[in-house]
Amino acid sequence: MQVRGGSVLTGAGFASADIVIEGERFAAVDPQGTAATAADGQVLDASGCYVVPGLIDLHFHGCVGHDFCDGTEEAIDAIARHEASCGVTAICPATMTYPEDVLAPIMDAAASYEAKRDGAALVGINMEGPYISPGNIGAQNPAYLHLPDEAMFRRLQERSGNLIKLVDVAPEVDGALDFIRSVSSDVRVSIAHTQADYDTACAAIEAGARQMTHLCNAMPPLHHRKPGPIGAAFDHSEVMPELIADGVHIHPSMVRLLFAAFGADRVILISDSMMATGLDDGEYSLGGQDVTVRGNVATLRSGTIAGSATDLMACVRVAVRDMGIPLDAAVRAASANPARALGLEGERGSIEVGKIADAVVLDENLRVRHVILRGELLG
Repeated sequence: MQVRGGSVLTGAGFASADIVIEGERFAAVDPQGTAATAADGQVLDASGCYVVPGLIDLHFHGCVGHDFCDGTEEAIDAIARHEASCGVTAICPATMTYPEDVLAPIMDAAASYEAKRDGAALVGINMEGPYISPGNIGAQNPAYLHLPDEAMFRRLQERSGNLIKLVDVAPEVDGALDFIRSVSSDVRVSIAHTQADYDTACAAIEAGARQMTHLCNAMPPLHHRKPGPIGAAFDHSEVMPELIADGVHIHPSMVRLLFAAFGADRVILISDSMMATGLDDGEYSLGGQDVTVRGNVATLRSGTIAGSATDLMACVRVAVRDMGIPLDAAVRAASANPARALGLEGERGSIEVGKIADAVVLDENLRVRHVILRGELLG
């Protein structure tokens, strides 16, 4: 396939270029009019459009009435198909806070899942609970909290077929720092749902934590005398912060500030979407708790925000159109940066020769026109 006439996001920014895809890989990215004809003769006209890498969501829970924690291949398949249709071509869905006997079959389902032709690739699992703080529980279920437990984690990792790529920890809970030291060479540790102060967050980073889960949400706010986890993340260049740019979780001014402070090469955009995404307003559930969805706002009965009802491509649109984030920065934060966080930068996250041919054609309003998934046109 040749993708012709679009403005392609390259390592140097957007450029007028033609793309050649052979099989599942990008074979050439050349100045417009100079690319060779694809072997299959197929041409996709992208004139007047942007061509960007397929997005990678490393923190979300579900969509279209399904939750990753349903623990079935059918749920994963429905989620993967919807995500791909939105331009999210690789997924690392998140668990909720549950006991081990509930988490184990979820890991089994993921381990046995095989991506379908029209579904996003399952590239990992984000274990968001249960090693978090009762003081900043968010929409997690406090009944199932558990202190960090290396043996439990390794049992679940084995059940998953080593698919767990992220594990979330509140560094102030008992045993957290020892846990981080023990597992951080095998899995990426993210600081999450925490009441940690600056020094404790720094200690977690020094122990091996390399990510901050949905920065600003479920953690102490930035304060000029108590910088907390946000200040600790800023002071350690190896840490990548997640942001939910759905227009609900974080004020646009704070999103702009964080992009400026951390730089576009460190921020990871996530959706944190739940099962109502892609469906109408109504009553749903998340982690065994009732959730009401109105518009793109999902809340528990207490009023606590309970994930989002917005897919990652929609978050990119909000970041660009409503928050003033440059398009190239927003897309990289939803593609190249999560690829790097997951250790997939050699295969995914950018339009480069040799990488898996996942790409999205967006119109001038940043709406999805076409999705190319592993070298094939969806639809």
